[in-house]
Amino acid sequence: MASVSSQPQFRYTQTPSKVLHLRNLPWECTEEELIELGKPFGKVVNTKCNVGANRNQAFIEFAEQNQAIAMISYYASSSEPAQVRGKTVYLQYSNRQEIVNNKTSADVAGNVLLVTIEGNDARSVSIDVLHLVFSAFGFVHKITTFEKTAGFQALVQFTDSETATSAKDALDGRSIPSYLIPELGPCSLKITYSAHTDLSVKFQSHRSRDYTNPMLPVASSAIDATGQFSLGINGNKIESESNVLLASIENMQYAVTLEVLQMVFSAFGPVLKIAMFDKNGGLQALIQYPDVQTAVVAKEALEGHCIYDGGFCKLHISYSRHTDLSIKVNNDRSRDYTMPAAPMMNAQPSILGQQPPSAAPQYNAANQYMPAPQPSAGWVQGPSAGPQSMPMQQMHNHQYMPQQGGMPPSEMGRGPTHFNGQNGYPQGGAPPRYHQ
Repeated sequence: MASVSSQPQFRYTQTPSKVLHLRNLPWECTEEELIELGKPFGKVVNTKCNVGANRNQAFIEFAEQNQAIAMISYYASSSEPAQVRGKTVYLQYSNRQEIVNNKTSADVAGNVLLVTIEGNDARSVSIDVLHLVFSAFGFVHKITTFEKTAGFQALVQFTDSETATSAKDALDGRSIPSYLIPELGPCSLKITYSAHTDLSVKFQSHRSRDYTNPMLPVASSAIDATGQFSLGINGNKIESESNVLLASIENMQYAVTLEVLQMVFSAFGPVLKIAMFDKNGGLQALIQYPDVQTAVVAKEALEGHCIYDGGFCKLHISYSRHTDLSIKVNNDRSRDYTMPAAPMMNAQPSILGQQPPSAAPQYNAANQYMPAPQPSAGWVQGPSAGPQSMPMQQMHNHQYMPQQGGMPPSEMGRGPTHFNGQNGYPQGGAPPRYHQ
């Protein structure tokens, strides 16, 4: 008995119970291992695994109290302690007489999700991005964000558990598409169910939002430097407009050069400067217009449209914080069109991708455009043929951004849309057709 009494393996003063408390278990001990440990002494009817701060504790419940007493008595008198995977397990009677619930709140489906955003820039992910991501699966009632020891987290409330489950199954472990966070690094989502059923949001702010109550007071943190509300009546943050657009290009099967971008964006007004760069594994570009109004028109017209037929080179556009780009030299990655006489440096053929088969100089001298690969007629809204864009494939075809049907087949493959560079309309006077 001396060898046994040297180990604090039991508490003899506790009242017997058919539920035993086990400590010092190996990491991620399984239910099967607990059942196997108690099997020689009786029928284990319930277990609760991986509890405690270090997730190294558990409870097992026997069908009869005398079976639990037999297990405690055996190891109290044995020179061989209870072991799981070679680790000594300490046993004692539990204060509870039964295991009420074998599942934690994280395992029980509910209408509120607990979302942990992981990544170096996780704390910079806005509540509007989260709303955009989760509203793809159903109406989002409320969102609150906060910081815990686990990191930057959010609670997202849906109408019912079925909608929440659909969102959880599709998004858990996935990354937020880079075009939604173009200025941030990769951020992934870890999702479990929350025990909450109805979130309490007292005011609209950058940390909490109630989309069911647009009349809720707006917190001072949601008011910009000019004293204007930065939240719309629907609770969404109003995006600050700028004369510089940030374009992210998705599903880039073909080359997108400066000349292509200049041709596309100058259809809505004069482009002053363009700067291209690689970020988050994709191509992005900053396009500067002379005024905000022109940039607004271009953004509204081009957002979600594709440069080439077949859903290739899809544009995702947001406003940039920049107002004047600093172009130090003209080359194949940056261009200042206000200084056309500036020398060209390091001009190299594009290595961003192959040219589409129809690429050829399509513009005469009257257009005053440089030869560019042929874009799709009418700017196709979303993929109408060919492969889908990567984020949509990864998310079980759930789309983060509203996406309508593509161009009718009868209108595809008819060559580029010719712009006259003055009023932004195709030659012939009719405005470009954006298929909805």
